[in-house]
Amino acid sequence: MTIIQDSRFKIQKFKRNFFVVWVLSSVLFFLFSSYTAASDVSLHGFVQGNYSFSSRASNPDDGDFKWAEERVQLRLDAAKEPLRLFIKTDAFYDHIDEKAQIELREGYIDYIEKKWDLRAGRQIITWGVGDLIFINDVFPKDYEAFFSGRPMEYMKKGVDGVKIGAYPAFASFEFIAIPIFEPNNYPNAKRFYMFDPMPNVTNREEKDPPSNLENTEFAFRAYRDVAGFDASVYLYRGFYRKPYMIPDDINSTTKITYHYPKLSVYGASLQGRALDGVLSFEAGYYDSRQDRSGTDYTVPNSQTKFLIGYQRQLWEDFTVGLQYYNEYMHEYSDYVKNQPSGLPKDRKLYQLITVRLTQFLMHQDLRLGFFSFYSTSDGDYMLNPEIKYNFSDHVWAAVGANIFGGGESWSQFGQLDKNDNVYLQLRYEF
Repeated sequence: MTIIQDSRFKIQKFKRNFFVVWVLSSVLFFLFSSYTAASDVSLHGFVQGNYSFSSRASNPDDGDFKWAEERVQLRLDAAKEPLRLFIKTDAFYDHIDEKAQIELREGYIDYIEKKWDLRAGRQIITWGVGDLIFINDVFPKDYEAFFSGRPMEYMKKGVDGVKIGAYPAFASFEFIAIPIFEPNNYPNAKRFYMFDPMPNVTNREEKDPPSNLENTEFAFRAYRDVAGFDASVYLYRGFYRKPYMIPDDINSTTKITYHYPKLSVYGASLQGRALDGVLSFEAGYYDSRQDRSGTDYTVPNSQTKFLIGYQRQLWEDFTVGLQYYNEYMHEYSDYVKNQPSGLPKDRKLYQLITVRLTQFLMHQDLRLGFFSFYSTSDGDYMLNPEIKYNFSDHVWAAVGANIFGGGESWSQFGQLDKNDNVYLQLRYEF
């Protein structure tokens, strides 16, 4: 071992020891603070290993793993009426980037009254009735986590905001304000092959909407039972969470700026028992406020999105779920007319079907799962078979694969064609 290697080893060891001490100190601090202020305190969490091996080709940076980490999560829940404190914190070591990090997944305070409540802080919000299809769930997602074979809970990202719930007798309401914009997370270009229309342009920057009153996102949901169906209406005013490119010169581009155009969404959903199963409908109109005419190629056109889903148990411990989804682009002729040559063109009507099959065996300790996306308009697909086994009430493991293909080199799943991976999740919960 050389002096330099030895020094690096000592530095890494120091960092890891510091990391452990920091985590333990944080836990003790939270426990002590909560004990003195709350009457009901619980602490849970897990230790987890998560590894995803690139099975078809090495990564763009010649690495072999999409994901490789050990992770510890602690969940502190402390309540003393009418207040409740909840903190979910992850600490992990990423073997690919060779770094340790602390991540606050959720951290909020609830104030609960009989007819209303308030939640302030970082929180994960889920709306809509789709199964991995999001129309009125306009809150941020982590698609790198999804395509890398991480546990499904990591597909959702938290937002820093305030949620107020009101529950009068005739209906329930949720109002959300998010002052700090949080974009979706997409696969890292070093780990995933993704379509890039201008790969030679390296001068790039990203501009998030500034945090101020004008850019604060607002979302509203009203829901109640209607003839046995859970009925909801949704309103949202904010921004697209996917970045869109603005080249400095489309004919001779030297710099690309990514921005998040303004968006409003108006939608509704229904879900209830029918046809011996569960039937779901959801629709939403995406109002692209910066380009309602459809003439600006740097801003997406307005769209109408629709979903119908059906889930049924065919025999004991076996369920099947089917979904049909489409997106209709408005002002399509103006979109085609103004789209620069050389850039791919989206379809006027995008269509997608999904299938989910789930079979439990061995007193439900063993779960065989299969989920697939297939676009009938683009011809691309994603397949996700998975086997999960519960060794005990505290230990489980899952092995699965993500397989991509079909379509074009720029379509949603076709561009991921070289990113097939096999993953392992192993968790001890306490």
